[in-house]
Amino acid sequence: MPDRSAPLPGGIGVSRLRVYDTVAPDGVVGGTPHVHLCCTEGYVVTGGEGAVQTLTAAGYREIPLRPGAVVWFEPGTVHRLVNGGGLTIVVLMQNSGLPEAGDAVLTFPPEVLADPAAYAAAAALPGGGAPGADVTAAYRRRDLAVTGFQALRTGGPAALAAFHSAAVALRRPLLARWRERWAAGAGRAAAGTGEQLDALDRGDPGHLGEAGVYAVDEPVERGRLGMCGLLDTYPATA
Repeated sequence: MPDRSAPLPGGIGVSRLRVYDTVAPDGVVGGTPHVHLCCTEGYVVTGGEGAVQTLTAAGYREIPLRPGAVVWFEPGTVHRLVNGGGLTIVVLMQNSGLPEAGDAVLTFPPEVLADPAAYAAAAALPGGGAPGADVTAAYRRRDLAVTGFQALRTGGPAALAAFHSAAVALRRPLLARWRERWAAGAGRAAAGTGEQLDALDRGDPGHLGEAGVYAVDEPVERGRLGMCGLLDTYPATA
């Protein structure tokens, strides 16, 4: 059996996503608006149709999603998936699953963001969202986040800047752990490429003789409750 301990290319995380298919308070079918603070996220659309709503300092956009489309966005982009029917996506995330370690802040109203205990209670899912957990809790937190997202869309750049500041204040206690994860994952992968380039520059092919082949036959979990839908998750290492 192949060794499964090597990281995925560049220390990325991979999951399959089936976007929620229930209606939020604004009449839109889909997921929970949120932001990442230091991870770029990418989508490869594999089925169905829909859109991703984004909000940045440049304004609001809605990008159509159909099979074959690839969309990605940088940290600070508030984003929300809209399900137009059977939308399924392969999600690519920077930094070895860092979003699952806290690099995601939901667009709850300001009074919730300002209170870590209130935020934690509003964001909590039974069993941490493990497969088989009650999905109504995921819908409840989505609906609260949609309320905050609507206010951000109408509040202009000042409202978005205030949200970004509140998100950073909320997550600062986690930064030391995030740095450790980054150093062991994406940081280590980038440093390893530098070492390989140095070796090649010396004419040293040693690392080429140490090549490995890795495989994962299926997701380690199916149907975990995510922010935007049901996730089939893979390990951060292959």
